[in-house]
Order: sequence, then C-alpha cells, then structure tokens
Amino acid sequence: MTMMMTGQPFGSVAQMAYVVEDAEASMRGYLARMNIGPWYVAGPFHPMKPVYRGEAVVPHLTLAFAYSGTMMIELIQQHDDAPSVFGEVARSRGFGFHHYGVATRDFDTDVARYLADGYTIAFSDTAPMGMRVAYMDTLNELPGMVELIEGNGAFEDFFTPIYRASLDWDGREPIRRL
Repeated sequence: MTMMMTGQPFGSVAQMAYVVEDAEASMRGYLARMNIGPWYVAGPFHPMKPVYRGEAVVPHLTLAFAYSGTMMIELIQQHDDAPSVFGEVARSRGFGFHHYGVATRDFDTDVARYLADGYTIAFSDTAPMGMRVAYMDTLNELPGMVELIEGNGAFEDFFTPIYRASLDWDGREPIRRL
C-alpha cells in the first residue's frame, strides 16, 4: 500500500472538512479548545475551474487547513451566495461537517468507480496547487460527501509542509496565510 508523507495510506480518509460561517472564528475555536494548529489559510479566492452539478459556477471561498495527528482538518467559508456544494449543505442542514477527503493515486479510476456505483459528481475543480478534486454526492448514504483528491506531487508538496509544521508546533504564529 502506498503511503502519503503524513504516514496515512492513499485511499484512506485523510481529511475531515467543515463548512463554517466564519473561518477566522472557527480557527480560533479549534486553537483554544483543542490546540489544533498552526492553521494555513488560502483566500478569499475564486476556484480555478469549478463545476457545480454540471454548471460552471464560481463561488468566493476561504479555506483553512491544519493537522491533528495525521488527520487534516479543513474549514470552508463561502463569502457569497453563488450556487455551490458548500452553500447547498449549509442551507439544508446548517454549518458543520461537509465531507471526507480521500487522497487517491488513481484519480480517474476512483471517480469512475463512484460513478459506476451510482453517485454523481456534485463539484469538481483543479486546485491552484495543481491537483484535481471531485466531490462525490454520497449524502444519501453517508453524513457527508466524499472528496476524491488527486494524490500527485502537487498534493504532497502542498500538504506535507502543513503536516510537518503541526508536529513540533510551539503555539507561535497560529494562523498563517498561504
């Protein structure tokens, strides 16, 4: 089994993601209550090639990432009312858990497998750092969607330094801008 630089196997749940009303306040809550950090913040920005349920739609987002052990925590704040998987879930059940992130070495095969199993792609994009993502709509069977993340070199180059920063974090610079 191929392992990520964080020590987790590719194909396992590597991320728990939450839609939040206020990313800054949420990061501060995680810092105060669970000492999770440092946080790395991207945004506000517009995704590069977003497709939401088959349509090109461009939401305005802020993403924040931190690790607790080998588990990545992602916080997602949407700043506008553009149609998106994030607003869709927040409107239907409120802010909170949104998706499981699964890094895959064979992105196209795994997307095809989910499609063959009857799931649809709720959202897809190419992240600025160079990896593709596909949010599979598993909400009828799971408490969140499954985000398939292309586990390529760009994935490792982006997330490994964030993971390593968490290992010996001394509490300084708890929120860092990407």
